Amino acid sequence: PEKKAMWRREMDWLLCVSDHIVELVPTWQTFPDGTRLEIMTSRPRSDLYINLPALRKLDHMLLETLESFRDTEFWYVDQGICAPDCDGSASFRRPAHRRDEKWWLPVPRVPPGGLREATRRQLEHKRDAANQILKAAMAINSNALAEMDVPDSYHDSLPKNGRATLGDIIYRYITSEQFSPDCLLDCLDLSSEYQAVEIANRVEAAVYVWRRRGTAAKSAGTKSSWGMVKDMIMDTEKRGDLLAERAEGLLISLKQRFPGLTQTSLDMSKIQYNKVCHWHQCNIDLLR
Repeated sequence: PEKKAMWRREMDWLLCVSDHIVELVPTWQTFPDGTRLEIMTSRPRSDLYINLPALRKLDHMLLETLESFRDTEFWYVDQGICAPDCDGSASFRRPAHRRDEKWWLPVPRVPPGGLREATRRQLEHKRDAANQILKAAMAINSNALAEMDVPDSYHDSLPKNGRATLGDIIYRYITSEQFSPDCLLDCLDLSSEYQAVEIANRVEAAVYVWRRRGTAAKSAGTKSSWGMVKDMIMDTEKRGDLLAERAEGLLISLKQRFPGLTQTSLDMSKIQYNKVCHWHQCNIDLLR
């Protein structure tokens, strides 16, 4: 109950700012004498208006899942603390994969005979349900981030070419004739989440470097009338689009391998400089 109350309190703290992120929309209001007048009223900004109800529903489903963990056959102990078993023994084995990472999480303990089959099936069902909640929340988060404009500061920080962004090894693989995202990931050191995020940052930056080069080549092609120069520019544009598509495919494969990957530098930059300008917001600004 204490953790549930803390969860709800912290969610209220996080969401209270959304009450002040509003936009003006035209609505019709009927007065006591029967006349109707169109006025501007405030409502949550469009992305919040669409996504917050779904996120609240997911939050409610998650709390329901947590509520179901009462009177369980298993329990938790802090890592490094020796706790007696049900049979009175005080042996403690720390799982090898928890020795270094996430040391603050408690370790689950089960009775000497293990969990009952019915309990095991229930846990698997709850795990699948929690994974679906996570996927839905991440999809909403990804869509919201995709709609945000890329800040100028991020563009300004990008290197001039993809090789400088990716490094020689990844660049050589991604520009080869036979390219496979999975084979490339198998050759990289992804032993920690930090290294996976670092590679994601480099690949994501390369996508924007090549996209920007393609846009610049297209602009130059419209200005130039020299046929040979046009052909060279078109080749550069096509190659940039191809490499950007490969980099995007590599980024998708990386996120599939690490579904819980933390936000990239681009995501954090978008959040820091978040400016969402929908068409009706722009119209309202013009009216003002």
